[in-house]
Amino acid sequence: MKQMNKIVAFIVCSLMSFFSANAQGISIDSCYQWARNNYPLVKQLALIERSKEYSLANVQKGYLPQVNVSGYSTYQSEVLTFPFNIPGSSIDPLRKDQHRIYGEITQPITDLWNVKIQKELAANNAEVESQKIEVELYKINERINQLFFGIILIDEQIKQTTLIKTDLENALQKVQAAVINGSSLVSNLDLLKVEVLKVNQRIDELTSGKKAYLKMLEQFTGKSIGINAVLLKPAFLQNSEAINRPELKLFSIQQRGFDIQTRLLTNKTLPKLNFFFQGGYGAPGLNVINNNPASYYYTGLRLNWNLSSFYTYKKEKSLLDLHKRGFDIQKEIFMLNTNLNISQQSEEIEKYKGLINSDNEIVKLRMNIKATTEAQLVNGTVTTFDFLNQLNAEDQARQNLVLHQIQLLYAQYNLLVTKGK
Repeated sequence: MKQMNKIVAFIVCSLMSFFSANAQGISIDSCYQWARNNYPLVKQLALIERSKEYSLANVQKGYLPQVNVSGYSTYQSEVLTFPFNIPGSSIDPLRKDQHRIYGEITQPITDLWNVKIQKELAANNAEVESQKIEVELYKINERINQLFFGIILIDEQIKQTTLIKTDLENALQKVQAAVINGSSLVSNLDLLKVEVLKVNQRIDELTSGKKAYLKMLEQFTGKSIGINAVLLKPAFLQNSEAINRPELKLFSIQQRGFDIQTRLLTNKTLPKLNFFFQGGYGAPGLNVINNNPASYYYTGLRLNWNLSSFYTYKKEKSLLDLHKRGFDIQKEIFMLNTNLNISQQSEEIEKYKGLINSDNEIVKLRMNIKATTEAQLVNGTVTTFDFLNQLNAEDQARQNLVLHQIQLLYAQYNLLVTKGK
């Protein structure tokens, strides 16, 4: 029994949470975030981060000493001989076969700076790949705008159509009473009934369209939204002048990568200083006049300067500069296209604001005209056709107002996406 009570309590809590969430409504920002989290490409960010960790770990190994084991066995046609004899001593001829195996430990000194730069480059490359993903994910916002405001527009159209249906039903009741009183024809009643049926058909069509939009929104967000979910109409926005698109950050990271590569290229032309230690076993050892096998070691500093790196330095640097300039041009093209879109969308916003002001005046006038015509219809001084014409005119005016209001919101949020949230 206790277990059953727990199950019932769980179901009740779940239902309360569900209805509470729907009562609060769904915001467009939530849809942005859900769509981002649900998009398969977002999983690649974790893979890039792991790849970055592996790359940095490999570069980090550059700080460690380099160990090398070598050996050789040779036979010489001629060896060092002494053109004189030392009295009282006998020196064996040097052996023509020589054998040696040795190990060498080298600790880079000046190359440690290169390791630091290589770590910067590895981190920068990973950041470039991550930012490319962010650019693709950001494009989802445009699709969410289309779906979200499409659903809101349909909701508003259903509301306005329902108002028209209410007006028709009120007129239907009044004409029905007039028919009973003999002051109106039955045909007038039938005309109103036909219009009510048409309005019901229109509501059904709008509801079907809403279901299709919701289905696509559910696929993008990965959430079960449902036909009764409330989508919160966003507030009108005041857009800032700043442009903060993820593409701009990508250009910046890519340009920084070229700067890092230039530093690496410069370091290639500098002398290399290493500390080394070599120890081994050979016949002969370091004492070449002793033919017996012996162990040995020696240590010190080694300087190496590859002057041939200067042959290609200038061309390689020019090539990097060309690539960097290419990204600068891409940025200029992107900014040009973005500013053109901003100008176009700003003009649309101003256009819709003006249309909305006119729509409000038209709706007021159409409401007054319809109210007068409805009263005349009851008195029998106008026909049902006259009333329906005025009712449809008011409906069209309301629909235009709703359409322009949603188009204004849509244009504002498109401008927000164009500038960068």
